Amino acid sequence: MKNLLMATTAISMMAGAAFADGHAEDVKIGVILGFTGPLESITPAMGAGAELAMTEVSESGALLGGSTVTSVRADSTCIDAGAATTAAERLVTADKVNAIMGADCSGVTGAILANVALANGTVMISPSATSPGLSTAEDNGLFFRTAPSDARQGVIITNILQDRGVEEVALTYTNNDYGKGLADAFQAAFEAAGGTVTISAAHEDGKADYSAEVGALASAGGEVLVVAGYVDQGGSGVIRSALDTGAFDTFYVPDGMVGAKLNENFGAELNGSYGAYPGTDSQGAADFAALAEAAGFDGTSAFAPESYDAAALIMLAMQAAGSSASADLKDHVMSVANAPGVEIFPGELAKGLEILANGGEIDYVGASAVDLIGPGESAGNYQEIEFADGVYSTIGYR
Repeated sequence: MKNLLMATTAISMMAGAAFADGHAEDVKIGVILGFTGPLESITPAMGAGAELAMTEVSESGALLGGSTVTSVRADSTCIDAGAATTAAERLVTADKVNAIMGADCSGVTGAILANVALANGTVMISPSATSPGLSTAEDNGLFFRTAPSDARQGVIITNILQDRGVEEVALTYTNNDYGKGLADAFQAAFEAAGGTVTISAAHEDGKADYSAEVGALASAGGEVLVVAGYVDQGGSGVIRSALDTGAFDTFYVPDGMVGAKLNENFGAELNGSYGAYPGTDSQGAADFAALAEAAGFDGTSAFAPESYDAAALIMLAMQAAGSSASADLKDHVMSVANAPGVEIFPGELAKGLEILANGGEIDYVGASAVDLIGPGESAGNYQEIEFADGVYSTIGYR
């Protein structure tokens, strides 16, 4: 694919360079995440990750002849599709962003894609929208994601449970695109592998009391309760009720549940529970963690590495296209993300931009070992966690 693009890329790069010599621009990238809502405890690090990449590129002076990059934030709320669509429309029509890093949760991401990105031809790269339904959504080549689909996560959960000898689980999920998609993917994988899901029941976010839901889950039974919810909302509510009633004492927590808030909410009560979220033990992950620490945020927080990578891919694709316009850069995201080419890691964005400016090829590895497949989504790497001494820590990678 890269070779097919090289000729047109070289032409567009010469034209872009000639323009940029006297017309360096202020590129704007929208950062739309649930800064309020059920993921509000992890989105600050996600936003910081994306903006770290933008700062790195701006300070390099290597993008499109010296262009700077500005972040324009908007709140997706994670769960309110109407509010998310309105916020995205403002980014595109009023703020005139060139592309969007986001959104975060699957439902609002799908709404923004359908109602804003398609209508305006705006590239979106989500760091955390994982619904399998997004793999087949109409996108006109505008939508990509650096987090793997929950079709992959369903297999990961199954593998982890089987490795621990678990044969029966109860399953609860937040009643939206993310929760239902993950629950269906996991149940299909677990049952295909010989496991039993005793019950698969939705829960609503925002409730004060989850005793009825936990009662139904307890009646069905299971060695482990799988909670496909949100750490700042109903997922934690279900766990609290299950612990208080003694219904379950061991929990599996998927990606939407993993965050420091879990340690704050439950501490040692979750000792022995486990889960996983996207992550890798690659060189890039270590490089990003160090850069994030120096910048004052936690680079190991869920989806922070993927957010850095999403923003980086947008800017590298601009350089490959010789243009900051979504209509041009969308055709270069896959080529800068994948081999062949010089591998590029966090902290090396200037190097990648210079290689592209000189007509070379790059393979952006980034913070999350980026490998985009199929309809522009991540092949997927996960880090397995376990709770001990009142906190969770990574015990392996898959």
